[in-house]
Amino acid sequence: MDMLPSDILTRVESWPQSAQSHFLRTRTLVHDVATSEDVGPLDESLKWGQPSWRPKRARTGSTLRLDWSPATPDRLLAFVDCKTDLAAQMDHRFPGQFHNDGRRALGFDTTHPLDKDAVWQLARLTLTYHRSKRGR
Repeated sequence: MDMLPSDILTRVESWPQSAQSHFLRTRTLVHDVATSEDVGPLDESLKWGQPSWRPKRARTGSTLRLDWSPATPDRLLAFVDCKTDLAAQMDHRFPGQFHNDGRRALGFDTTHPLDKDAVWQLARLTLTYHRSKRGR
């Protein structure tokens, strides 16, 4: 896995330690998913001021973003494209696991251990969204 881009590092360093730890674990899982699902290299950057990942290969997957906010200090928020059914899919697969708005935001509690299976599935569904959609 490549080094964390400096603009993302600067952003994440302003978060509380629990959010930073969950972010780093999530980032590792996202990169692991990209490798295991043959997604190809990821574009890792800030989108709307939030760390994000998207496959560089066209028509493969969608963007996954993470953010922390003082408004919800014990949650790390994952954002998916609101034009997809990804949030609904996650709610169906993991009912009650996330603070899910049903459209694009999924919050997970940073005071509990990260549910690696749920985050893995979120990353897999998001990074392969377009490729999987073509296969349906």
